[in-house]
Amino acid sequence: MDAYSDVIRRVRLFRGIGEEERGGMFGCLGARVRSFAAGEAILLAGDPPDRIGVLLDGRASIVREDAAGVRTLVAGLGPGDLFAELFACAEAEALPVSVFAGTAAAVLFLDYRKIVRSCPSACPFHARLVENMLAVVAEKALFLNRRLGHLSRRTTREKLLSYLAEQAERAGSRTFAIPFNRQELADYLCVERSAMSAQLGKLRDEGILRFQGSRFELLV
Repeated sequence: MDAYSDVIRRVRLFRGIGEEERGGMFGCLGARVRSFAAGEAILLAGDPPDRIGVLLDGRASIVREDAAGVRTLVAGLGPGDLFAELFACAEAEALPVSVFAGTAAAVLFLDYRKIVRSCPSACPFHARLVENMLAVVAEKALFLNRRLGHLSRRTTREKLLSYLAEQAERAGSRTFAIPFNRQELADYLCVERSAMSAQLGKLRDEGILRFQGSRFELLV
């Protein structure tokens, strides 16, 4: 766990919990770290949502697959990001989404029930964990609401501009990087990649934005 101390320090769920408490906390929560190869399933739709995952290293994606096998990218994950916490909190019977490693990845798994239930040892960090979990769930709800705002736009162009404007606002700059490649961005916005690429070209030609790879600059 020491190898990931810098990432763990940034995780919202552990905010306010000192390093001297973490060893005991991870033992109490049944924490374990697992490694995954690129493309390997970390969690699969249908699994019981009894664990919370924290990505310690690498990249991963949360995807939803319909009956026809069409995948929709729900979110991209980087070091320090949590996943499966909403479904664990909701006590869902099964996960409706899957999580796949995009690169070689390391994941910290925590037993959700041990976070929210009273600890027989009366560990002092439990109250802080519950408070932090409420904040995490609230932040995730805001994230999903923002995504719904992008998807509610009528055209591919409007979806793109809505998403890029949000990323610029979050970065506090008109120049910013997004966490997706072109296919992932198309999947996230639920649009065809070719149509999206055509719109990006038009927006560039119209002097509205510049881009190279995953870096963008809004010009208006």
